[in-house]
Amino acid sequence: MLENLLNTIRSPEDLREIPEDKLPILAQELREFIINIVATKEGHLGASLGVVELTIALHYVFDTPKDLLVWDVGHQAYGHKILTGRQEIFHTNRQLGGISGFPKRDESEFDTFGVGHSSTAISAALGMAIASKLKGETEKQHIAIVGDASIASGMAFEALNHAGVTDTNLLIVLNDNAIGIDPSVGALKNYLTKVKTNGEPTSDNIFEALNLDYTGPIDGHDLNLVISELKRLKNVSGPKLLHLITKKGKGLRQAEENQVVYHAPGKFNALTGDLNPKNENALPPKFQDVFGKTIVELATTNEKIIGITPAMPTGSSLKFMMDEFPDRAFDVGIAEQHAVTFAAGLATQGFTVFCNIYSTFLQRAYDQVIHDVCLQKIPVIFCLDRAGIVGEDGATHHGIFDLAYLNCIPNLIIFAPRNAVELRNIMYTAVQGLELPIFIRYPRARGSILDWQRTFEKIEIGKAEILKEGTEAVIICLGPISKNALAAISLLSTEKQQTIGCIDMRFLKPLDETMLHKVFNKYNNVITLEDGTVKGGLGTSVVSFAAAHNYTAKIETLGIQDVFPEHGTVDELMDMVGISIEKIKQRLLKS
Repeated sequence: MLENLLNTIRSPEDLREIPEDKLPILAQELREFIINIVATKEGHLGASLGVVELTIALHYVFDTPKDLLVWDVGHQAYGHKILTGRQEIFHTNRQLGGISGFPKRDESEFDTFGVGHSSTAISAALGMAIASKLKGETEKQHIAIVGDASIASGMAFEALNHAGVTDTNLLIVLNDNAIGIDPSVGALKNYLTKVKTNGEPTSDNIFEALNLDYTGPIDGHDLNLVISELKRLKNVSGPKLLHLITKKGKGLRQAEENQVVYHAPGKFNALTGDLNPKNENALPPKFQDVFGKTIVELATTNEKIIGITPAMPTGSSLKFMMDEFPDRAFDVGIAEQHAVTFAAGLATQGFTVFCNIYSTFLQRAYDQVIHDVCLQKIPVIFCLDRAGIVGEDGATHHGIFDLAYLNCIPNLIIFAPRNAVELRNIMYTAVQGLELPIFIRYPRARGSILDWQRTFEKIEIGKAEILKEGTEAVIICLGPISKNALAAISLLSTEKQQTIGCIDMRFLKPLDETMLHKVFNKYNNVITLEDGTVKGGLGTSVVSFAAAHNYTAKIETLGIQDVFPEHGTVDELMDMVGISIEKIKQRLLKS
């Protein structure tokens, strides 16, 4: 029988009052609490279940928030949030107006550094440690909790390289569970596997070679042992690393056995652990699956096609190609910079390379996009998954900047497929041969077409499409967001509908200037609509075109203004930023 210890904790100070022999009971309660909430509210499950003992131990041993904990890949931090005063509001996790699914500095003093992506914790914690040294705060502890395969990222190695030559009070906790969202890959993973198998580090310990005081590996679910080691390491000077072995999904059988699915399983039965049944056969496919199945179809008849993703084979659906053509599909781990330049290198040797990266993660490889791809006109085919507003993952994951940050780069093509057929056809078009790299952006969403596997048709580069004629005003859209425009128009009176036109530009770059000339010669009111930032995107390009050609039509730009949208459903967030069906309709009524 559980003792309801969790309900007595409002802060880590309360946690430290619990006798150490009672902490395993608390760990069980914390696991059950996380399972029960995520089962009904959805969210990230496996990662937080895997660090329950570690989370309790960290707050039990260290004087948080005075001592600073920095989490890596923030979806490990559910237990941390619950133990630091957010238990009563945890049911609002990832919901509009609720708490974030990731550590967030303005949410709690215990969230020392915001993190949604990976491999930032060591750099941030090292910066904090050096700051403490400069201020003479010699007793302050700085702990980076690195997990879910993020240790293999380039930024983590850069930070390790620096940390090893500093005299700082820095502890790196390596939460080694051999999986990120998908299983870990690469030589470092193999090295860590050998360490775990042997039960002790080899003579050429990679961390000791970087001048870190190494301890481990130890069982990360042995709470007493973890507490003992953390207490000991508090008194060890200099940079140090504690290697823990944990199991992602610990405490829920299905999450342990199917770690990929239970990373973020959606709603499930909290008592049995079984996923809620879904009938997806009758639904149009996700854009991700259209990509995955189409690249397999193309690769079947073209042995020069290569697929690359940085640690997202399941999420991006490149897993289909990895299963069919394992020698031509690569998961390079959490290494976006490497993925881009690796793709460029392959492309220089005559291969047709699809590089699939979430839009928000491509930001991490911006220099490589500019210098290693576009400057050299290397025709890599980039598929930007999760473009636009993504929903509950919030500000760190929205793919709203790609249009703007790509638009200013020379020597590239930007295309937004309106539906599954267009995604399929632009992939086919790119395989036929392009002289420039192309960036194909699509949302985290289902399409609207069931019979999408049609005969391939080549798309004319830079060609817009008229979706509806009008007489007085026109909405200029880009890709999938056009469905909101058409739906909004359909809600108007029949007479009003006839006055509003709608055009899908499809290509942000090159712009269909012939179409834009027709637009400005016909309409006095022009509205641009995009699922991205207004600054630098479609709206900016249309306004610049009109100014360059002395057109005097009234132009209004709809899109995401100069803000970071928070977390909520896609529909809620679109309404907040003014690009929902209802908000577009309200705008049209003013025309």
